[in-house]
Amino acid sequence: MKKIVTIVTILVFSVQLAAKEGMWIPMLLNNNIAEMQAMGCELSAEDIYSVNHSSLKDAIVSFGGFCTGEFISSKGLVLTNHHCG
Repeated sequence: MKKIVTIVTILVFSVQLAAKEGMWIPMLLNNNIAEMQAMGCELSAEDIYSVNHSSLKDAIVSFGGFCTGEFISSKGLVLTNHHCG
């Protein structure tokens, strides 16, 4: 009986969970920035992607052409996937 109650409880609460999936394309950033900020993003669209100025896109690095990483500290700490390191 406990299993049934647990399963029903999980199913009821999981219906309310929904992810904002999909690709957030830089060209459409100005269309999405209001929604992103409503969800808690504190960056401006210009901080995330700017063709002519420094932005978040400049923190992305490429390893051997098959892996990417990103700088996450001012001391040069790079975050990447396990198979890339």
